[in-house]
Amino acid sequence: MPYFLLMVNTMKTFTINLKNQPAQEVQAESLSSLEAMRHLKLKGLERLVAVKVDGDICDISSQIEPASELEPVYMDSEEGLEILRHSTSHVMAMAVKELFPGVKVTIGPAIKEGFYYDFDYERPFKKEDLPQIERKMNEIIKQDLPFVRKEMISAEAIDFFKGQAEDYKIELINDLGVAEVSLYTQGSFTDLCRGPHVPSTGMIKAFHLTKVAGAYWRGDENRAMLSRIYGIAFADKKSLKKYLHKIEEAERRNHAKLGPQLGLFSTYNEIGAGMIVWHPKGMMLRHILEEFEINEHLKRGYELVKGPTILKTELWKKSGHFENYRENMYFTEIDEQSYGIKPMNCLAHMLIYSSRIRSYRDLPKRYFELGTVHRHERSGVLHGLFRVREFTQDDAHIICTPEQLNGEIKGVLDFVEDIMDIFKFDYDLEISTRPKKYIGSDKDWELSTNALIRAMEDNHLQYDINEGDGAFYGPKIDVKLRDALGRQWQCATIQCDFALPERFDLVYIDKDGQKHRPAMIHRVILGAIERFIGILIEQYAGAFPTWLAPLQAVIMTVTDRNIPHAEKLLKAMFDAGIRIKGDFRNEKLGLKVREAQMQKVPYMLIVGDRECENEGVTPRQRSGKNLPFMTAVEFVELIHKECEQRR
Repeated sequence: MPYFLLMVNTMKTFTINLKNQPAQEVQAESLSSLEAMRHLKLKGLERLVAVKVDGDICDISSQIEPASELEPVYMDSEEGLEILRHSTSHVMAMAVKELFPGVKVTIGPAIKEGFYYDFDYERPFKKEDLPQIERKMNEIIKQDLPFVRKEMISAEAIDFFKGQAEDYKIELINDLGVAEVSLYTQGSFTDLCRGPHVPSTGMIKAFHLTKVAGAYWRGDENRAMLSRIYGIAFADKKSLKKYLHKIEEAERRNHAKLGPQLGLFSTYNEIGAGMIVWHPKGMMLRHILEEFEINEHLKRGYELVKGPTILKTELWKKSGHFENYRENMYFTEIDEQSYGIKPMNCLAHMLIYSSRIRSYRDLPKRYFELGTVHRHERSGVLHGLFRVREFTQDDAHIICTPEQLNGEIKGVLDFVEDIMDIFKFDYDLEISTRPKKYIGSDKDWELSTNALIRAMEDNHLQYDINEGDGAFYGPKIDVKLRDALGRQWQCATIQCDFALPERFDLVYIDKDGQKHRPAMIHRVILGAIERFIGILIEQYAGAFPTWLAPLQAVIMTVTDRNIPHAEKLLKAMFDAGIRIKGDFRNEKLGLKVREAQMQKVPYMLIVGDRECENEGVTPRQRSGKNLPFMTAVEFVELIHKECEQRR
């Protein structure tokens, strides 16, 4: 009996739509993202780690629909690096499971510049374990194992992980509450994961395990303490080497170590966390910086004021701080009256303004205070000078007419530019808008935000928008400076506020003889003095420029017979305003020089027989360069010139 073979055409027409590329049509039964990229003959396919399909990032092995919009994701892109780092965490987990039988795996996400994975093991992992784990990871990478995705019904996935005694994975699946989950397998290791991943382990070219730490499961101190292993991964070894150098350089500049070494500041458990004790050199550095700040403000029409450290709690309720900021405040009680220790300086400044009737002719009023404030920071985030509980702000409040608002904001922006130029900082600008928790009317928030935007645009400044991160009383411009290592630091901020003038009934008499409501600008230029000094220590690696150095020179003798001349020179230079001290110990000159260099003193002044005979000094710079012999007057002129130039 004859039979016929019925041929069914299963071919489809795939239109490959790629960003910035002409569309192409391909006939195929099915088509993966990678195959689509190959049809286009794209360059750099060896760097392709994923593909955006209709905006969603997918594995390159994923099948696409006939009219999908595609976009390649390369390894060295921000999204590509995140995929690479997450894939590396899977390789690390596989290596740990092979090396340490009985270990349980939990989660292993990508983080900024790296990744981590948390493990439950019979003992905490140690730093000494990392080289062994790295070696095993390299073995896995050399095998070039493919990452294979599989969709699985949740109940089946739970049975699978039960068979592996992976209790944490079972808990995660149960908490997801979905019918189906995705798993990824490379070699003998399978993990619960939504993906995507690089095509295979062989694409991982440059990684390094950095440290171990403890971490509670899901951040809950009542749950198991896990071992967390951190690592970093980059697209190539050159990028990894560059990053490791940056880390080494950051450690060399670490202000928390340099500060005590240079005799600038200390912290003491007996005093309490987040409280800084300033030593003589550190206090001199603060004095120089604060005197500089005061002079810069006076030049720009600011008036010096000062408010008390504690104010009645009723006042903080009136301002809205009690309702919106009290978790960051400290409170005390005096004569059965509740007081709040100030976290900000604005309340006293507003009371100064309202102490008498103001005319439009009096405005703007620019009140400046180096105000010490206290904020309750969690102990886990305290760090050196960067995060403390007591600090001093270069705080000012500008109270002006609404018509003056634009000019005043632009004036502050110009002030920021001038100061950042003196310290040679580049910076980025960001406008932070209304948060979920706020006071004031929507209309006032709109006016405030538009005022900031207009001032930025009038000054032709580029900025980003940071949605929902404004202060509770108004939007703000945040200035994020970049240091010598390219790291960003939040320092200056400019906040526009209509809410507090309303709450404190601030008014001025305008040309029409009627009372009107002023606007208020809260602003800092350096921000917290403590934090800015920490940034400066790291910016200069402790080697402050001459104008800022707490000790500008050390005058040192070769022998005891040179002491009388050295003492005479020391007094003359001190009287001329040089920050100088003498080292007349009966020690070798080389030792004295090395000690002064270790303390980052800009100049060492050598006084021997020749200098005594010719009544001068031979300066040596901290870099090791020797300058020609010069008189005391010539050296003083050299220092004064450097200070004037502020280099």
